Amino acid sequence: MTLDANAPSRRQGPAMLRGRAVPQTTTDQRLLDGRGPVDWVHADPWRVLRIQAEFVEGFGLLAELPKAVSVFGSARTKPDSPEYKLAVDIGGRLHEAGYAVITGGGPGIMEAANKGCDESGGLSVGLGIELPFEQRLNDYLDIGLEFRYFFVRKTMFVKYSQAFVVLPGGFGTLDELFEAITLVQTKKITRFPIVLVGTEFWGGLLDWVRKTMLPSGKISPQDLDLIHLTDDPEEVVKVVVEAHIAAERRLQEEQAAVDAVADAAGE
Repeated sequence: MTLDANAPSRRQGPAMLRGRAVPQTTTDQRLLDGRGPVDWVHADPWRVLRIQAEFVEGFGLLAELPKAVSVFGSARTKPDSPEYKLAVDIGGRLHEAGYAVITGGGPGIMEAANKGCDESGGLSVGLGIELPFEQRLNDYLDIGLEFRYFFVRKTMFVKYSQAFVVLPGGFGTLDELFEAITLVQTKKITRFPIVLVGTEFWGGLLDWVRKTMLPSGKISPQDLDLIHLTDDPEEVVKVVVEAHIAAERRLQEEQAAVDAVADAAGE
C-alpha cells in the first residue's frame, strides 16, 4: 500500500508516525490529563526508582566533600549534659585537624558535633532519616539531606567518611557502630579508624566482647584492635589523624613497589 503523501504525520521522540499510527493525543497530554490508578506508586519497581534517586542525590551532593569524619550518638542527649559539651569540643577539634563533620543531622549528640564544627568555621553535614515521629534537621548544617531508606543513608556515611567517632547512644548508634566494625573486619572498607568515646558507657560492652565473644571463638584477637576507647577529645582526633597518616604512608609504599616492578619490567 502506498502511503498518502498528504496523510497527517508526527514526530514522537526518535520515531516518525504517519496516518493511522498517529495518536490522538500527545505524550504530555496523556501524562497531565489522566490521573488513572495510583497503586503503581506503592509497587516495587517504583520503589527501586526512589532508591536510585536517593543514591543519585546523595552521591551528587557529597561527591566533592573534603575528607570527613562521621560522629554518632544519642538524639536524646540534652544540651546541658557533659556528653553534649564533649561532642561540641570534638566537632571543633575535627575541623581544626582538617576534617568536615558528618552526623545523622538530628538533635542531641548529632547537633552538638555539628555545632562544634560549624562554630569553629568548618563544613558541617547532616544525613537525616524519615521517621514516624518528627526529628527535624538541626540548625548547624551547611549541607543537609533527608533519606527515606536507612541503607542508602548508611552507604553515604561509609562512602564519604574516613573515620567513625561514636559517643554514647541507643540502638541506632549501636547499629551504626557494629555495621562499621563488620565492614572493617570483613575488609569491605579498609584503613578506617573507629573511636568510642566514653569509657564508663562503653566499657561494659567491650568487657563482654573480650570475656565472652573472644574466648568462645566468635571473633579473633586482632578484631579487638579495630576499636579505640577514650574519654579524651584530643586523643580522639589524634587516633583519626595518625590512622590517616599511616594509611597514606602505606599507599605511598604500595605505589612505590608497583612503580619498581614496572621499571624492572621495562629494563
